[in-house]
Amino acid sequence: MSMNGMKAYLADAAGRVATVVDGQEDAFEAAAAALVRTIRDDRLVYVFGTGHSHMMAEEGHYRAGGLACVVPVLASTVMLHEGAVAGSALERTPGLAAIVLSRYAIGAGDVMFVFSNSGVNAVPVEAAHIGRERGATVIAVTSEIYSRAAANGRERLAEVADIVLDNKGPAGDAVVDLGGGLRTAPISTVVGAAILNGLLAEAAQRLTAAGEDVPVYISANMPGAAERNSELVERFRSRNPHL
Repeated sequence: MSMNGMKAYLADAAGRVATVVDGQEDAFEAAAAALVRTIRDDRLVYVFGTGHSHMMAEEGHYRAGGLACVVPVLASTVMLHEGAVAGSALERTPGLAAIVLSRYAIGAGDVMFVFSNSGVNAVPVEAAHIGRERGATVIAVTSEIYSRAAANGRERLAEVADIVLDNKGPAGDAVVDLGGGLRTAPISTVVGAAILNGLLAEAAQRLTAAGEDVPVYISANMPGAAERNSELVERFRSRNPHL
């Protein structure tokens, strides 16, 4: 078997992950520095996305090697599992972001990631506005090419955030050509997860090098995990509604 489709996708993904920082080093440095400040000051890192981008919030939440200061913003109304068609419509509904974020105490000193590949839907754009109004550093992860193609006069997430990280994905997200104008295999999740984990790793390494403790979970199957993880849960439970 040739596995040409799989090879094409993996090659594309590997290339994008390897080069995503290129040309935007200053933005990634600003994001890493913001995370260091937030973690050092015992503040929180919120991660928000609608539709498939909500997976980035789950990616950073309560997992082996993850940081306990990461708080996912999860609202079923703008996810997919309770109705994909409705969720897709609701993420375009003005005013909904304020309702979703009302249960999260986002404030000054926090970092708020907003993931939106198209970068033009009402909820993530309004969420970025709210994060900034509350004093958080808002980091957008989006596709500049896609958002410019899709904007059609709408405000773009990249125009709102404090720091913009371009995932360099194509308009429409899919990267494997099927011919006849059709493409398959979306790339934004792979690159988005790499950006999030890479930045958290960078911040954790900088803090460790400075002799500071980093609130990292250990896999439940590893020695010492139960004690350390329970201490971290106790420390953050009152500030993370999903623990």
